[in-house]
Amino acid sequence: MFDKLVEIICNYVEVEPGQVRPESKFIEDLGFTSFDFMSMLGELEDELDVEVDQQEVVNIRTVQEAVDYLEKISK
Repeated sequence: MFDKLVEIICNYVEVEPGQVRPESKFIEDLGFTSFDFMSMLGELEDELDVEVDQQEVVNIRTVQEAVDYLEKISK
């Protein structure tokens, strides 16, 4: 799940895959805007065939938190 998320992250912000770490924060470290983040979530919903709960994703700050959340909802 981490590698897939990194691949998608790199479509939205100008970072190299090697720069994305589990502890990377979307906004502070990777340069996401809230629009970028929401757009990425839409793509993840399509790619993984899951439905993201908008109330829960507002608490996601790091790549690892996103991986954990996506693994939880894709089971």
